[in-house]
Formats: sequence, structure tokens, C-alpha cells
Amino acid sequence: MKHALIIVSVFFATMAIGQTKYEAGMVRGLEQLKDAKTAEDMAATSAFFERIGDAEKDKWLPYYYAAYANYLTGWMNPKADKDKVGEKSKELITKAEVLEPENSEIYCMKQMVAIMQMTVDPMSRWQSYGAEARADIEKAIKADPNNPRSYYLNGQTLMNTPEAYGGGKAVAKKLFEKALELYKTFKPASAFHPDWGKEQAEKLLAACQ
Repeated sequence: MKHALIIVSVFFATMAIGQTKYEAGMVRGLEQLKDAKTAEDMAATSAFFERIGDAEKDKWLPYYYAAYANYLTGWMNPKADKDKVGEKSKELITKAEVLEPENSEIYCMKQMVAIMQMTVDPMSRWQSYGAEARADIEKAIKADPNNPRSYYLNGQTLMNTPEAYGGGKAVAKKLFEKALELYKTFKPASAFHPDWGKEQAEKLLAACQ
């Protein structure tokens, strides 16, 4: 399963003056995330965000991005142990969730990690990790029905699910359309909040035509 590297948009100009240490660290971390070219770069980015989280102690976003960057290393390195990567991301997600429970973005991240671990052995893991992923994406939608990422991720999963099991391009197409409709008006809560997925949703929708 291939996963496109997600680019995070950050409005650096708005952060140029009056940055706190936390803000400066987040800007630097998001720049690293955007510029990462290798799994090693991405692993370093994950570690950087984890250090921010450990230092701040009350901010969930650093742990979210630490989990996200770590997750991406699993797809960037074809030899990566996806279970090991997944467990590390789960550890970081748990830290974020303690600080920010019932958050749609965190549920989305949990779904992504469950899908990654399912791909290690889809036939034997579908019932366990597949069910976990479905539950997480349902929670993501319930927590914020206007979060476009939850529909995009759900569509991506169902696009790769056989029609006999409720998937297929026709089902996925509707979810990508829903996601793109929401992206038109979606505004992240801050320059640091997640704001990714639109380009990937557009590409997958085109593949469903």
C-alpha cells in the first residue's frame, strides 16, 4: 500500500513576530516536516516534535505531529517494521489523547496507524485492525462532522476494500466528494493545526472516475 507524503501548510508570515519558544519550535518542526526527503529526515522530525511535547507538557499538537512523522517513516522506508513503527506512533498518540481527548484529528491518526499495521498481513488482520480502523474513523466523524480528513481517509480505505465487503470506487467516490466539499470552507484552528489531505483527495477522486 502506497501512501503519499502529506504536505502540511503553515502560514509562516503570520508567525514572524512575537513568537514564543513553543511557536518557534512548532514553526521549525513543520518546516522540517515539509522538507523531509527521507525516512531518516522524517524520523528526526518526529523526535524533534516529541522533544517539544515533553518540554511543553500541556500541548497535544507536538505529540500529534511526532506520531504523524513517525507514521510516515513506515511508508517512506520499504524495509521498515510497520508494527514497530505503528507501536511507536500509538505511544505518541496516547500522549496527545491524554491532553486532548475525543479529538477528530487524533482519531484520524489512530485510524491511519491501524491501517498501516493491518497491511502487514491483511488476510489475518482484517477483522482486528480493520475493525479498529473503522471504529476510529467513525469516532473521528462523530467528534467533528466537518473535518474533511475523516472522509478522505475513510474513502482511501474503502477504495482499497473489495465491493463484497462494502468498499469499491463508487463508495469511495462519494466520500472524496464529501471531503472536497468540506475542504472549501475548512479553516484550521491555528497555523499549527492539521491542514492536509486536499490534494490527495483530489487525486483519488480522479482515480475513481
